[in-house]
Amino acid sequence: MSPDRAETTGPRRGGPAPLTAKIIVSGGFGVGKTTMIGAVSEIDPLTTEEQLTVVSAGIDSLAGVEDKTTTTVALDFGRLTIEPQQLQLYLFGTPGQDRYWFTWDDLTSGAVGAVVLIDTRRLPDSFGPVGYFEQRGIPFVVAINEFAGAPHRYTPAEVRQALDIPGHVPIVRCDARDPHSAITALLALVDHALTHPHTAEQPHQPFGASA
Repeated sequence: MSPDRAETTGPRRGGPAPLTAKIIVSGGFGVGKTTMIGAVSEIDPLTTEEQLTVVSAGIDSLAGVEDKTTTTVALDFGRLTIEPQQLQLYLFGTPGQDRYWFTWDDLTSGAVGAVVLIDTRRLPDSFGPVGYFEQRGIPFVVAINEFAGAPHRYTPAEVRQALDIPGHVPIVRCDARDPHSAITALLALVDHALTHPHTAEQPHQPFGASA
């Protein structure tokens, strides 16, 4: 699929029900998950952001994201319908801090795949999210979020080597603030999930099932 051939719109009245898929947008603290969902959602996204406090400053490193003032503590949710494929994506964003990772099993249940956003200024924060989806056999793509002011633009090959990402996992560049760019990453995941289905033994929700 390509965003050049995919028009996004809300659900069409009177037409056939769209296929649905639950998609996870994941990654470390401050990589742009809430921003990405907000950029593409056709509905007002649900967010659970709270203000960062002085106490959390001693726990959550703000290196590279010094201007960040809020953080997701439960989940983000948005919806995106892609035409003419009539594919409706339900987007769930995970919290980034590792102390909230106990929620990930519930959030990822039934998901067909995940977009793992990474910040090349803080690559070590990405080991946990990448390992989570790899160990559970959930199809995922890695999306390099192109932050303004990043000191070096790492190539996908450099990122693959640094994070030991398997060769079959796509790595794409994106700008989580830009709807077209974010949709490109989501479509890359859809294509990957169709050719590399869920391999874990736990039940999962296939394309076309009710969300």
